[in-house]
Amino acid sequence: MSRVQAGLVLLAVVALLYVLMWWGWRKRARKHELPPLHPVPEMAGAQLRAGQGRYFGSTVSGDWLDRVVAQSLGNRSDCTLKLTADGLEVARPRLGAFHIPKNQLRGVRTETGIAGKVIPPHGVLVVTWQHGDLVLDSGFKLDAGDHDGWVEALNLVKEKQS
Repeated sequence: MSRVQAGLVLLAVVALLYVLMWWGWRKRARKHELPPLHPVPEMAGAQLRAGQGRYFGSTVSGDWLDRVVAQSLGNRSDCTLKLTADGLEVARPRLGAFHIPKNQLRGVRTETGIAGKVIPPHGVLVVTWQHGDLVLDSGFKLDAGDHDGWVEALNLVKEKQS
């Protein structure tokens, strides 16, 4: 086999792998069909807490490896979190912002990992919330010393549900 033929075979194999990965990603997105994410309200309540960090993605609650890719929830990105009396606002550059209303918050805790990302000890802030019929865990990495404050503040907002 000549070098050109070997190069073409290699190129075909790489192209096939990319097509299979794309197909798998689309299949996973269909598996977790979700309604549109809630937009950030124009008239949000008073800001209780804010921070910047990293969004690691969302998984099906209880299965930290079952990444939800629908609605771009599986994509990692930088993020800005803003907690108001109405809920949690998550702004992600190029991926858009979404709002988790306080009545959809189910819990908050720290973990060592989510969506295949491990940051010990307890370096990931995990927010559990209901969207449509699915309960999700969304992972964030903020200032490590600040996670306990976020857990406390989110629990206060969750407890004040009307």
